[in-house]
Amino acid sequence: MVPASTSDPVPAPSPRPQQEDRDRSSRRRQRSAVILSAACWVSVVAAVVVFLGSGKPAQVTDVAGAITAAGIVTGLVGTDLLLLMLVLAARIPWVDRTFGPDVTMNLHRRLGKPAVYLILGHGALLTVGYSLRDGLSLWHQTLSIYSGGDMLLALLGSCLLVLVVVTSLVAVRRALAYEAWHAIHLVSYAAILVALPHQFSAGRVLAETSPQGVYWICLHIFAFGSIAWFRVAAPLFATDAHQLRVARVETLGPDVFSIHLSGRDLSRLHVRGGQYAIWRFWSRGTWWHAHPISFSAVPTDTGIRVTVRASGAGTRRLAGLRPGTRVSFAGPYGVFTAATRTAPRLAIVAGGIGITPVRALLEDRDLGPGETTVILRATDRSHAFLWDEVRALVRAQGGTVIEMLGGRAAGAPSWMSAAAAHGQATIHSLLPDLHASDLFVCGPAAWTRLVVHDARAAGLPDGRIHVENFTG
Repeated sequence: MVPASTSDPVPAPSPRPQQEDRDRSSRRRQRSAVILSAACWVSVVAAVVVFLGSGKPAQVTDVAGAITAAGIVTGLVGTDLLLLMLVLAARIPWVDRTFGPDVTMNLHRRLGKPAVYLILGHGALLTVGYSLRDGLSLWHQTLSIYSGGDMLLALLGSCLLVLVVVTSLVAVRRALAYEAWHAIHLVSYAAILVALPHQFSAGRVLAETSPQGVYWICLHIFAFGSIAWFRVAAPLFATDAHQLRVARVETLGPDVFSIHLSGRDLSRLHVRGGQYAIWRFWSRGTWWHAHPISFSAVPTDTGIRVTVRASGAGTRRLAGLRPGTRVSFAGPYGVFTAATRTAPRLAIVAGGIGITPVRALLEDRDLGPGETTVILRATDRSHAFLWDEVRALVRAQGGTVIEMLGGRAAGAPSWMSAAAAHGQATIHSLLPDLHASDLFVCGPAAWTRLVVHDARAAGLPDGRIHVENFTG
């Protein structure tokens, strides 16, 4: 059986000036994406070019020199990738708006292994090159290089990087508590810092006044400066300016609750519906854990609401927050917003706690009659939190809401309920205007992948599919 709509179908909206705005915004994002991608490649190429222009390659006269030069190049490219990783992890607003946090951090993770392999190759090639040059065995040359001083720190940095990569493997990460994994991941900053001295002494890259030295000094300043400002200083200033406190905690369902916050000048945050922030609640048992939580309503000038589903001990403690608890934050982040739309219609599929950014997204946008179709998915009524609010928002805009309750059908994996699947429902029958729509999907990661698979199979291009994954 196919779930019924809570409102009657409305004729398709006529073209509006908003579509022209969406087209211009899409073109700007595409240009920005090209520029950012090109900047990453240019950075890597520049690392090699400034080395080639330093005159050192001309000094290569034998095999030992060639291997040593290759070791230097791998080290430079590896270091360049590490610094790019820092930039990608700095949550620079322009980068965040261009790619979104998921894409940016995915690129950050993908650069990790090549960077570490290059750094390890750097050490191995230099050891072989120096061994041939000095006529020593590899063992004795290794002892000579890493016997102490700056090179020992460089070796320590390499070991720390290997530790970070190993703990980033999916199997290892799942076995670690989030706090433990995050603490180990911060070691990557220390790994780069402890390797800096050898770039002044043995490598002398940062000690030169040549174009090569200027390039590397500027890149280090930009990478660490971005981390210092956007990850530390800017959130501290924003927290002090807005003075957020817990006003009350409202229970919505089993392990689901909304946290209402009070503050000042909150409209200056310029939050878009669908975004999230990183929250830290300063009470016993919660202060040491930062939580990425979506806004479940567009903030007013004096109030914010976020909605949480307890998925572990850390989030479960938030249900006991007392009024007056201080709150610090970083953000807002994310591109799961109407600003990414390119099509005249809007289709939304939300499952479980994925309703939270969807509810704010609907509130934030002036939608035309019949423009929006929303599918709400839950196993039963106890998990239908915020549905009343979503229904009211969509009805006020003349849109359509489809409620899909019940467990999934056995057999082939599906994001639909068993009743919908047995009724031969398809994403096209539920969303007949899919090809004229942007599709926003939010819910548990495995569930959203099934929705996205159906949308792609139906012919919807990736550029019109916008996903926000939740872990619970």
